[in-house]
Amino acid sequence: MEGCLFCKFVSGEFSVDKVFENEDFIIIRDIAPKAKNHFLAIPKIHFKYLAEMTPKDAEAVGRILKTIPTLEDVLQLKSGYRLVINQGDDAGQTVPHLHIHILSGQKMEWNPA
Repeated sequence: MEGCLFCKFVSGEFSVDKVFENEDFIIIRDIAPKAKNHFLAIPKIHFKYLAEMTPKDAEAVGRILKTIPTLEDVLQLKSGYRLVINQGDDAGQTVPHLHIHILSGQKMEWNPA
C-alpha cells in the first residue's frame, strides 16, 4: 500500500535491522523495544486488521505463526516468549499494517490495564 511504513520496510525502500525473511514475511528488531528482545514479524501482504484477512492472508499468517518457533536461536525464544497483535487505536496499533510483536529474553508480567 502506498505510503505504508511497513510496506516500505518489506520492499527494502527503507533500511531496517532485518533478522529473518522468507516469502511470507520479514522479522525486524523493534526500534522502541518493550522487552530485552523485541522483534516485529511483518507480513509482506498489506492489511490492517485480522478481520480484513482474505483466506490467502490467513494462510500466510498461519505460516508466520508456525515459523516463529523454528527461529528459537535467532529470536532468543528458548526461555519463553510472548506474541502480541494490536488491533486498532485503543489497542495501541500505530502502523496500519498487521504485524506481530515477538517479546523475549526476560520474565514478563501480565498487567491488563
